[in-house]
Amino acid sequence: MSPELAQQILFFELQVRFGNWLLANGYQCTYGEAWRSPEEAAIQAAKGAGIVHSLHTERMAIDLNAWRDGKELVSADDYRPLGEQWKSMHPLARWGGDFTRVDADHFSLTFEGVS
Repeated sequence: MSPELAQQILFFELQVRFGNWLLANGYQCTYGEAWRSPEEAAIQAAKGAGIVHSLHTERMAIDLNAWRDGKELVSADDYRPLGEQWKSMHPLARWGGDFTRVDADHFSLTFEGVS
């Protein structure tokens, strides 16, 4: 098994555990973006809205739309409990709320130095 495939499998397993935590803690979620083509990553990067080597293209990043108690989470503060939980699940787990350009609904797994 390649290192990339092993990491993708780990990412999926973490998503399942994270999803169970979200449900147990009263969150409802939908996927925002779970996969991005390399072409779309290049377009987004040119707009300043992403990076060319996005982990979405490697299937190691997801964006989640989330609600709790009927209210949509919109700010980094709203997403902070989710981000803290995600980061606690694995040493390579990263939350976009910690990025220089905050991306609060982004959850990823560092691969080859990219977060």
